[in-house]
Amino acid sequence: MSLLDEIEPLKAEALAELNAATDQAALDHAKGTWLGPQGRFTGLMKQMGSLSKEDRPLAGKSINAAKGELEAALQTARDRIELAAAAPTEPTDFTAPGRRRTLGKLHPLTQVTEDIVKSFRKLGFAVADGPEVEDEYHCFDALNTPADHPARDAQDTFYVATDGRPLLRTHTSSVQIRVMKEQKPPVRIIVPGRVYRRDTADATHNPTFHQVEGLYVDKNVTVADLKGTVEFVFRDLMGPKTQIRFRPHYFSYTEPSFEIDFANALTRKMGKDWLEIAGCGMVHPAVLEEVGLDPEEWTGWAFGFGIERIAMLRYGINDIRLFYENDLRFLRQF
Repeated sequence: MSLLDEIEPLKAEALAELNAATDQAALDHAKGTWLGPQGRFTGLMKQMGSLSKEDRPLAGKSINAAKGELEAALQTARDRIELAAAAPTEPTDFTAPGRRRTLGKLHPLTQVTEDIVKSFRKLGFAVADGPEVEDEYHCFDALNTPADHPARDAQDTFYVATDGRPLLRTHTSSVQIRVMKEQKPPVRIIVPGRVYRRDTADATHNPTFHQVEGLYVDKNVTVADLKGTVEFVFRDLMGPKTQIRFRPHYFSYTEPSFEIDFANALTRKMGKDWLEIAGCGMVHPAVLEEVGLDPEEWTGWAFGFGIERIAMLRYGINDIRLFYENDLRFLRQF
């Protein structure tokens, strides 16, 4: 029998075997037998050299056409087997109630952050961002923090390397410097972001947490502007009956500086009259000079607070570590 006479019988035999395959293993075996590197149709192609110059084009055309039919049959058989495997083994009750798709939620810290941003946006503040791996200049030097300040010690700060002293930022105040160096006043920004400190994890401390920094620099900015903004934001976040008070304090990058306490029904429920919630103050003249602003012409205020602290107070959570454990039983409550 000549090569041309073998093509049609082999094709019919191959189609019958492919169509008879009932599972993936049988289909793979049939594919290897006929279309694999050592398959019988591949063998026909190898015999082309024995044909005469006149018969070779006709044989090549016939073999390619047959091979195309086999590949189409192979795909049809594969689809048939996959569909059969996916078919339910038991009858389907179409009257049964459907299953709801599980919907995800924003993390409680993300929800609180978005609420804080919304409050500030009502007052015309824009959101700024900066790198989490900082240098000593932006994190300390430019913020009037002396070289011997305890915050700069390796016991308190995560230094990434000794060469150039890059570090993980300890506060979002470093973004103040970057923005004021790039943007001329008026500056009205908030900076939500992750910060790092060498704290031992316990119910109220974590080495990684989140802060929101607020900065307003313009002509004739006063402490009254600071107090009005703080009262608006915290009453918006914690309820309209929230009371705010300012206590004198010290920060190297603000002068004068204050600690902010608040009181509402929640603090009284906790058995406390007042609870510390933030630090603030007027931007130190040395900081303004460092970014090229004349403190005689420009003034400003800054304040910052922890997002976790707000979330814990808002939702009555007594352990900060719950935010980072990814326990769905906890997260589904928000």
